Amino acid sequence: MIFARSTGLRRLTTAAAAFVLSLTLAVGAAGSVHAETRDIDHNLDSKVVDIIFTHDTHSHLDEFATIDHGERTLAGGFGAIKTVINGKMSKNPDTLVVDAGDFSMGTLLQSIYDKESTELRMLGNIGCEVTTLGNHEFDYRSEGLAGALNVARESGDPLPAMVLSNLDWASMEKKGLTPEQQMLKDAFDAYGMKEYTVITKGDVKIGIFGLFGIDSLACAPTCVLEFRDCIEAATEVVAKLKTQEDVDLVLCISHSGTVDNPKKSEDELLAKAVPEIDFIVSGHTHTTLEEPIVIKNTAIGSCGEYGKYVGSVSLMQEATGRWSVSDYELIPIVPSIPEDEATQSKVDEFFSLVDSVYLKDFGYTRKQVLAQNDIVFSTSPDLYTIHTDHNLGNLLSDAFYYAVSNSNTGDSHTVDAAIVPSGCVRDTFAKGDITVEDVFNAYSLGIGPDKVAGYPLLSFYLTGAELKTGAEIDASVSDLMDSARLFIHGVNFTYNPHRILLNKVTDCYLTDADGNRKELENNTLYRVVCDLYSGQMLGAVTDVSYGILKVQPKFADGTPIENIEDAIITCDGKELKAWAAIASYMESFSDADGDGIPNVPASYGELHGRKVVEENRDPISILKNPNKYSIVILLVILILITLLILLVRFIVKRIRIRRQKKRERDAALLENNPMFREENSDTIE
Repeated sequence: MIFARSTGLRRLTTAAAAFVLSLTLAVGAAGSVHAETRDIDHNLDSKVVDIIFTHDTHSHLDEFATIDHGERTLAGGFGAIKTVINGKMSKNPDTLVVDAGDFSMGTLLQSIYDKESTELRMLGNIGCEVTTLGNHEFDYRSEGLAGALNVARESGDPLPAMVLSNLDWASMEKKGLTPEQQMLKDAFDAYGMKEYTVITKGDVKIGIFGLFGIDSLACAPTCVLEFRDCIEAATEVVAKLKTQEDVDLVLCISHSGTVDNPKKSEDELLAKAVPEIDFIVSGHTHTTLEEPIVIKNTAIGSCGEYGKYVGSVSLMQEATGRWSVSDYELIPIVPSIPEDEATQSKVDEFFSLVDSVYLKDFGYTRKQVLAQNDIVFSTSPDLYTIHTDHNLGNLLSDAFYYAVSNSNTGDSHTVDAAIVPSGCVRDTFAKGDITVEDVFNAYSLGIGPDKVAGYPLLSFYLTGAELKTGAEIDASVSDLMDSARLFIHGVNFTYNPHRILLNKVTDCYLTDADGNRKELENNTLYRVVCDLYSGQMLGAVTDVSYGILKVQPKFADGTPIENIEDAIITCDGKELKAWAAIASYMESFSDADGDGIPNVPASYGELHGRKVVEENRDPISILKNPNKYSIVILLVILILITLLILLVRFIVKRIRIRRQKKRERDAALLENNPMFREENSDTIE
């Protein structure tokens, strides 16, 4: 269990907890998750390398409220992470600290990402020596990333080296660099980004390189760069490290990730294809590996998200020259770990800028309480992994509907549907006070064309047929792309997971403000609201469905929207930000207990039946009411079965013909050569 601590006491606990901390770190911190030590064939003088790793910290530089087993807890914070690193360094000063990307975008600190480069500078502060880029580093577009790199370099603070091995500059330069690509190349060069770096720790020479994965690129709609295949690039860079640099150990910091599907688990595929890699720090998928994945001589480690854990691994060299994991642990960053005062002071200093530089324009402060909550909400991972209705998704989509319906957007049409995809939901709401910071953390992605932090909301029109397609995207495509699980205000649907792909939805209809059912008319236009990132990702959904499920946003008159940014909602000349829409919805709740603070409605304690899962394996239920997609799929299956039958019949016929010819040939030999009969009498009989 993780216990909350008083902010006023945390500075005073440092000295008193020093002795306790030394004991805690001696066992890897209370509650650490350990992999069993492997039996390793090595000499007593074997080389050892200790590595601390992070990834997907997403601007979570301070401790934050989260949910652990349904209870409100505090976790994370670079002050505590620095204390853990200091403890490891006290035992082995040659401990290597690395990060595998997505160090930005996730808290209010991202609002000063391109102006202060807080995240990169704080990675340097805690002793991180090497990092790479994740997809969310591109959320502020090329200008934002270039600005962050330049500001970090000019700050004079210690910074991690940056490595990225599969950038395809050759392809981009052959076509001619665009202004944005040139801007990034200049910033990368000035920062000192390299294909790889070599660091010596004690008597071990370590080659470190970074990768940007396939799914990472798919999740970076504003990225203008091109990337080579990870396996191809890794094969080449490992060869360089081995032959030109003569390294002892090869470490990959990858923003590709691991998933349950072995065909999609990019870092596992990498380990199989490039076995010379000794250890992979695997970011992007926010995976928490309690034990490393070991594929022959390559191990893979992941420590989850937001700095809730820090990964620690010890590698020992075997007699063969390869390395094996001798110890592996995930150290939970809990309130019982005292913060390094200098690090925490720097974090607090950066946060002080948030109120004055960013939130003042919205009329908020970071710790301002918007509502009190007594509801157990689903977590962000729940939205990905449990394919059903969720109260968290319902609240957020309700917030979009409320904010747009109660704002002067210049469009008098009623909002028919407000959509929230799981991929945009970054955190949940714990019991207790919900602050401005909590709301921002829950929906923190991106920046708008106004260059102000936070994705804006969009307003566009879809036909009834396209809204039904949206439901089918959730029912069929989201199992292949779980960031596309949809939570919709105004549209209810039922799906049967056992039905044919692209024909899983069995019922889909609108609900009006009073909860009444309204049938969707295929050719009628309906007003839809979502955030900019969701609009940008429509193309990715089309790609995943091979162009079958295509949705075309339109203006109110039915004209297709070519540039999705033309659908951005503005109020009084300012973009309506998604997180601010949620904050305004929180403020609209009634004060149920009379203490002057709004309360989250009790109705969110129950599901609203917006997405109903109908588990039915009955053949009639599975096949009834086929749509055009299922008919095509059935026809394709039928054609394949027919071709298979014809192929089998052809093969059988050919075998029979060959046997018949052999019998005729043998008979002819028998007739013309009596000795053949005597030598093959057994076969002939």
